[in-house]
Amino acid sequence: MAVRIKIKGIVQGVGFRPFVYRTAKKLGIKGFVCNTTDGVVIEAEGEGEALDIFKKQIIDKAPPVAEITCVEISYKESEGFDDFYIKESKEDKEREPIIPPDMSLCEECERELFDPKDRRFLYPFITCVNCGPRFTIIEAFPYDRENTTMKKFKMCPQCKEEYEDPLSRRFHTQPIGCYRCGPEVWLSDREGNKLETGIRAIDRVSELIERGYIIGVKGIGGFHLVCDATREEAVSKLRERKKRKEKPFAVMFRDLEQLKEYLKPSEEEIRELTSCIRPIVLIEKKKDLAPSVAPGLRRIGAFLPYSPLHLLILKRVKNPVIATSGNISGEPIVRDNGEAIYKLRDIADFFLLHNRDIRRRCDDSVIKLVGGTPTPIRRSRGFVPRPVKIGMKVKRKVLGVGGMLKNTFAFNIGDKVIISQHIGDIENTETLNFFEDAVRDLTGLYGFKPDLIVCDLHPLYETTKWAEEKAKELNIPLIKLQHHHAHILSCMAEKGIRERVLGIAWDGTGYGTDGSVWGGEFLLCDLLSFERIFHLKPFPLMGGDRAVKEPLRVVLSLIFEMYGEEGINILRNKGFEFDESFAFNLFKIWKRKTFPLTSSAGRLIDAVGFILGIKDSNTYEGQIAVMMEDLYDPLERGEYPFEIRGKEIDWRDMIDALLKERDKRKGVSRFINTLVNIGVKVGEMVGEEKICLSGGVMQNDPLVTNLKEKLEERGFKVFTQTLAPPNDGGLSLGQVYYGLNQ
Repeated sequence: MAVRIKIKGIVQGVGFRPFVYRTAKKLGIKGFVCNTTDGVVIEAEGEGEALDIFKKQIIDKAPPVAEITCVEISYKESEGFDDFYIKESKEDKEREPIIPPDMSLCEECERELFDPKDRRFLYPFITCVNCGPRFTIIEAFPYDRENTTMKKFKMCPQCKEEYEDPLSRRFHTQPIGCYRCGPEVWLSDREGNKLETGIRAIDRVSELIERGYIIGVKGIGGFHLVCDATREEAVSKLRERKKRKEKPFAVMFRDLEQLKEYLKPSEEEIRELTSCIRPIVLIEKKKDLAPSVAPGLRRIGAFLPYSPLHLLILKRVKNPVIATSGNISGEPIVRDNGEAIYKLRDIADFFLLHNRDIRRRCDDSVIKLVGGTPTPIRRSRGFVPRPVKIGMKVKRKVLGVGGMLKNTFAFNIGDKVIISQHIGDIENTETLNFFEDAVRDLTGLYGFKPDLIVCDLHPLYETTKWAEEKAKELNIPLIKLQHHHAHILSCMAEKGIRERVLGIAWDGTGYGTDGSVWGGEFLLCDLLSFERIFHLKPFPLMGGDRAVKEPLRVVLSLIFEMYGEEGINILRNKGFEFDESFAFNLFKIWKRKTFPLTSSAGRLIDAVGFILGIKDSNTYEGQIAVMMEDLYDPLERGEYPFEIRGKEIDWRDMIDALLKERDKRKGVSRFINTLVNIGVKVGEMVGEEKICLSGGVMQNDPLVTNLKEKLEERGFKVFTQTLAPPNDGGLSLGQVYYGLNQ
């Protein structure tokens, strides 16, 4: 009896072939297993019962990092194999490759790393088939050593023996190496002069961190800037040098025990922290670090060491460390040694470098529990390029280029969508170049050529301009998709929803079909169209993008809409401090009605934060919103009044009530409760069974938790995002989903 088994998914570079080999040998199965650009192919011959057990075990007991998306089994004539073999990789005509993501150090390698008897004792690049870099080192398919940045390192006899032994944990581990033949690490000064090498360099780095220095450390997908997270002098110096006023820094802890000294992780947060992805997880504080780590915030972005180099440093440093992206603020993460010394020399005092090249930049991923569910805020290392399967047969090839903020792009390989690593805010030449390079690199790696491009409707987004030029160059159609429709389609795509839904899309900015700035939307959506059925009452966005950083502009806009010029006196009489001459000048401009209108929920949140005295400016995107979320009291049941007039949700009564509120905690809680009530009221009025929540505001935990709970109590099926970010990082998935359904 003989079968041919074709397995698709993340089954390369994760120990799948040696696992199949060991299973076959144990059961007396003859045949072979090999990698192809389409997955793994197995031809197996044996007795009926043994073959049945074999088929079951290779699926049920696959390596933990493997992710099987499709299994095809066909019966064939026996060829009379005399043993079971692992064949060399081969190309298939049908090209549907899957790359494994970068994986954190596994437990077996960690034990060997600290075992004085092991030949890789304290070796900073120890790896096996279950861990280490993958996505960031691959250069071409199939995933073999000669197609990675490890090709320049010739294996020593011992490593070669492990690499070729199917029973070894390092069988075909492409990044395999040791002290004799693998990458090396060294410490340099700002001029690039080598100061120490090997473990002595790591010891010196640990000493320098404890003395308050800032170190640029080359990692898996780029550089980190590292300093002692408990030394205010060091953290403040990093802020000053990086020109990062208040945006929180991520903190790396030596282990879970140390993390629990400072933070209060839930069981679900611990599962995320200790997973093979090892993302940054937002966790509530218990004990203070340096005040400048996350000013004014209750949560810290925390993570555990995910590479042997990180672990070796942390084992030698007494305290947790800041490990923030190694970049000039607003630019992409730095990946190369020379680039790091050139760009980061005014930030870092020293550099810990190595000679394993990083093929593609990849920031750390960020996870937050929203509504009790792990939600990606930034989907990058460890997740990318895991595909999102959309469950539909398609021949069209669609490229979605995302938006301007938190950019990702995406494209489909058959029925799977590959979402790129985090690109960032495309607001300068460096990030635009990163976007262009990443599109060229990743689509080229997969052999993908689009026959349709989908971009955002906003005419001034750099991604829109790029898409226009690329579509013209390739002579293919271009679709411009409304921003909030893309948000809801992103949620629909990851849940496999094809029927009509009520989409609640709340965020800061999105270009509307009427030319105004949307952001507080209720949309009846299907795969091809949407109807804007309700939205927040629009108000002038005075100052455009400046209003994002200066919420006083938004407050005055709301007040002018309610009271005209008298609103300035009302604010003064209620004790608000502001420049009255500025306010009167703004009123004169407001009367001209030249500003664009907005229905933005994000800007409304900023205004409420200002009114309640929480913060008078946003020094980074969403700062006021995050601070308000931290103040929410789940025991507060009160809310503020609002009216629904036609298609508009009128906020004026709510703002009037908030002007009289002086208790910050109560005000925030009642405001969030009011947003929940608005969502429930509209849901009941529309009556659509399925409701999708998306947009940056849907990263607010108490809002999503309560809105979902109250809607489900009323019989609605509520969907939130878990595979792609609800913020603009998920737009590209929605764009591709739309294009595939044209």
